[in-house]
Amino acid sequence: MAIRVLIADDQEMVRRGMRRIVESQADMEVVGEAVDGVGAVEMARALEPDVALVDVRMPRMDGLEVTRLLAEPLVGRSVKVVVVTTFDLDEYVYPALRYGASGFLLKRAGPALLVEAVRAAVSGDSLISPEVTVRLLRHVQGADVRRRKGSSPLTGREVEVAALVGEGKTNADIAAELFISAGTVKTHVAAIQRKFGVRNRVGVAVRAWELGYVEGRGAR
Repeated sequence: MAIRVLIADDQEMVRRGMRRIVESQADMEVVGEAVDGVGAVEMARALEPDVALVDVRMPRMDGLEVTRLLAEPLVGRSVKVVVVTTFDLDEYVYPALRYGASGFLLKRAGPALLVEAVRAAVSGDSLISPEVTVRLLRHVQGADVRRRKGSSPLTGREVEVAALVGEGKTNADIAAELFISAGTVKTHVAAIQRKFGVRNRVGVAVRAWELGYVEGRGAR
């Protein structure tokens, strides 16, 4: 079945461009377009899309609140949210990912990355624009958090996997580096998400940086 996509952006030209990109894919379809945040939540309730492409700055309700509402199972079922915005400010990126966004893209990222982000969200992965990732994680590393390395709920292998997720590695990358199967990596990531109480691998990455796992690997 086709991946059902909802587009939420207050600019018609942007909505039209994203629709054109999504519908160029044989396995995707746009099921609705919302011009503001309230409309996005209402459409999600009615249409039950698989993925919502959501702008940050919208009338009536901003994209961060939309993300929070859609990522929680409050609309019948949770919806994967990919935030697509012009603005890569910390005040947008960090809360969006904390609220459960499955991706954060800049509008200038291009069609290929947008399509990849939709597919990643559906498969349970996450995608962040490369230019956002390092700055975001450095921000997390420098945040006022308590790093309690000695009280980690993870096993040694899970710490290794979490650190590699924090470096932005894919399951295939992690499998190759640790000499294990991609299926085993997926099992570890699911266990880590459960132990950390996060919704997706972006949450795993954030927690890995907060706890110093990535720093401990000598990340640059």
